[in-house]
Amino acid sequence: MTSSFYDEGELRRIAINLFYGWGYNFYRLENQLRADDQLVRSQASRLLGMARSSLERAEAEYRREFIGTPTREKPFPDAGIVANAQKLERLGTEVGQVGSRLQALPVPENDRMTQRYREEADTLKALIDSDELLTGQASLLQTLLDGRDGSWILEHQGDIKEGLQAIEQTLRKREEALFGRIPG
Repeated sequence: MTSSFYDEGELRRIAINLFYGWGYNFYRLENQLRADDQLVRSQASRLLGMARSSLERAEAEYRREFIGTPTREKPFPDAGIVANAQKLERLGTEVGQVGSRLQALPVPENDRMTQRYREEADTLKALIDSDELLTGQASLLQTLLDGRDGSWILEHQGDIKEGLQAIEQTLRKREEALFGRIPG
């Protein structure tokens, strides 16, 4: 006795019909590229989170080292030291914002209208190229900040800001690759 539960041809046909009905076929190159894009962005965002943690640690250590306990003779910390601590705090916030923006970036929708107006696989390949660059930039920034103290970071904040600007520029190019291909 043969049951349709064991007929591979029939099961495959049912599965493929369901996949197409759901608008998804995990064997399509576009779906693999979409998943890769999300994974790469997640890992790049993780690297930026590590860079932010390094900045937060350096800021906390800087405050502990240079902003002492208030005394009668000196009830307020030196304004320059407070300003430097605030610079470290702002750098950490900027890195966190870039990481959040990276994580929230969209990928092309998998719908018939999108596919009608552009080649989705080509767009996804362009996005992966951008994401690879973003990952390298995020790794470089994380490596640059790892284990550094607040004083070193303050001395090199120009390089750090330059790195953040490069990441922002790559994010804009990524958005252009995604949205610039749709006829308007």
